[in-house]
Amino acid sequence: MFAKTPFDTAGYSYGKPGLTASSAPATPTAPTATATATGTPTAQDMAPLTKADVVFDITEPEFESGVLELSMQVPVLLDCWAPWCGPCRSLGPVLEKLAVDYGGRFVLAKINTDEAPQISAALRMRSIPLVVLFIGGRPVDQFVGALPEGQIRQFLDRHLPAAPEPEVPAEVPPTPLQLAEGLIAEGALDEAQSVLDSIPAAEHDDTHAAMLKRLALARNRPPGDVASLQARVAANGRDFEARFALGALHAWAGEWALAFEQLLEVVLRDKAEGKPDRERARQQLIEWFGICPDADAVSRGRRYLGMYLN
Repeated sequence: MFAKTPFDTAGYSYGKPGLTASSAPATPTAPTATATATGTPTAQDMAPLTKADVVFDITEPEFESGVLELSMQVPVLLDCWAPWCGPCRSLGPVLEKLAVDYGGRFVLAKINTDEAPQISAALRMRSIPLVVLFIGGRPVDQFVGALPEGQIRQFLDRHLPAAPEPEVPAEVPPTPLQLAEGLIAEGALDEAQSVLDSIPAAEHDDTHAAMLKRLALARNRPPGDVASLQARVAANGRDFEARFALGALHAWAGEWALAFEQLLEVVLRDKAEGKPDRERARQQLIEWFGICPDADAVSRGRRYLGMYLN
């Protein structure tokens, strides 16, 4: 722990005649990160910070306002360095990174010891880099040398308040129609029916009607076997009955893109006079577009239907 120093008492003087806490000049560059009196970041501080928000240089006359007074609001980590010091140059970027990573839980003040002899004397500095943590207007701990990032984190975590837990947005309960849609997708058809039946008649709309149609489709598996129908279509691309049956099986299984594909082929291939199969396929597609939950598949299907009909 930190030994008691000449500036550990109120109204201290660190050696310069007449320079006391009441007469020190204000720090010209104050960090924009703020915190509560306990050091806990406010909601505003949770926004992403930049180096400029939490790292600043101070001079000897600015020590009181830029370190001691500021540490009454937010912990201040003082980095004592010098331009000729190799370990200082390697430690500085690590401290700056941590100041940003900690998101305003402390700020980093950097002082050039070559230009601050009285601060060096007050801190009883014997070696640099020297890093001192100030909280509540007093030094609480320090370390000397270019420590690895992990050890510096341990040093900080011993003294700083824990990071606030991120706010988790409250879950919005699903609407009855959303709940019914999820139940249908899970195959819980009776439960889905109960939910749809519970919706008052005054609230029935197109979405409710589409959900009832989707539920009816899910309850009734069309006849036929997918493999055999695919074989028929492969053997004869104009086997429209096989395509209608195969499309219905795909729709029942929720494979909407495949269902649309079969009926679009009917629209494209029907060359008969009056084109009855084309019209039958068109009407079925329009109905399926209204109940399909896959917006991309519906958009693609509508686009190709328009192309094939023109």
